Amino acid sequence: MSESRNRWMVRVVLAFAVVAFVGVSVMPIITTFNKPQSLPQNQANTENQGSSLQQNPKLEDQVRGYELVLQKEPENQTALKGLLQARLQLLSQKSPGEVKPADIQVVIEPLEKLARLNPQKSEYGVLLAQAKQQIGDQEGAAQTYRTILTAKPTDLKALQGMVSLQLNQKRPEAAIGLLEQSLTAAKSANTIQPGSGDVIAIQILLGNVYAFQKQELQAIAVYDQAINQDPQDFRPVLAKAMLFKQQGKLAEAKPLFDKARALAPAEYKDEINKVAAVSAPNSTSSSPTASP
Repeated sequence: MSESRNRWMVRVVLAFAVVAFVGVSVMPIITTFNKPQSLPQNQANTENQGSSLQQNPKLEDQVRGYELVLQKEPENQTALKGLLQARLQLLSQKSPGEVKPADIQVVIEPLEKLARLNPQKSEYGVLLAQAKQQIGDQEGAAQTYRTILTAKPTDLKALQGMVSLQLNQKRPEAAIGLLEQSLTAAKSANTIQPGSGDVIAIQILLGNVYAFQKQELQAIAVYDQAINQDPQDFRPVLAKAMLFKQQGKLAEAKPLFDKARALAPAEYKDEINKVAAVSAPNSTSSSPTASP
C-alpha cells in the first residue's frame, strides 16, 4: 500500500471525530486546493487586509495572461494549471459566505480540460466533481465520479466522493452496493497484481456507511473482517475504536486506541492520541453516528 493512499485513508478515519454529529459533508473546493498557512488571529486579520490589496492585481494579471495563452493554445496544460491556481487563490481571499456558485464556476472549465487530458490522474476528476457538487450540479458530480470509477473501480477518492454524494441524497443502499462491487473488483485486481486494490480501505468505507446508518453490528463486523485480514494494519482498529467511542463504550475503545497507536507508523501516533483524548459524546450505545 502506498504512503499517499495510507495518509488519505487515515484522514478519512480520523474525520469521524469531526463530522460525526453534522452528517456527511463535502470539502469545499477552495479548501481542497488552497490550504493557507495558519496565522495568529490578529496577525492574520492585519496581513490579510494588506495582502489581498497587493495580491489581487497581480493575480488578476496572471489570470489574463493565462487566458491569452489559452486562446492560442487551448490545451496548454501549464497555462491551464496556472489559470486554475490563480483563480483559486483569488477565491481563497473571500470569506466562505462571499463565495457564490458563479465564483466556483470559473474553475470548472480548466478542471474539465485537465481531467480530460489526464485520465490517468483521477485527482482532477474528483476535484471537478466536488466543484460541480458545490454549485448544485448533483448529477454532473455523479457522472464525473462514474466516469472515474468505470475506468478505475477501486479509486479510493472517487469512491469516497461518490459514497458521500449518495448519502447526501439519502441513498445508503446505493452506497453500500457500490462499495460491495468495488470490494469484489479490488479482490479480483489483487489476484492479477497483488496490492493494486486496497481492500481494507474499501472495507473501512463500507463500515463507515453502516455506522452512519446506525447499523453498528454490521459496521463492527466489517471492521473485524478487515482486522482479521491484516492484523498489522492499524486503520480498521482505529475505525472500530472510534465507533466504540461514539457509542460511549470507552472501556472497549481504549485498548483498541492503544493497539492502533502501537501498530501505526510514527507520523500518525500524535493524531491518534488527539482523537483518543477528545471527550466522548453524550450518547448511548443504541444511537451512535459516524461518517465516511
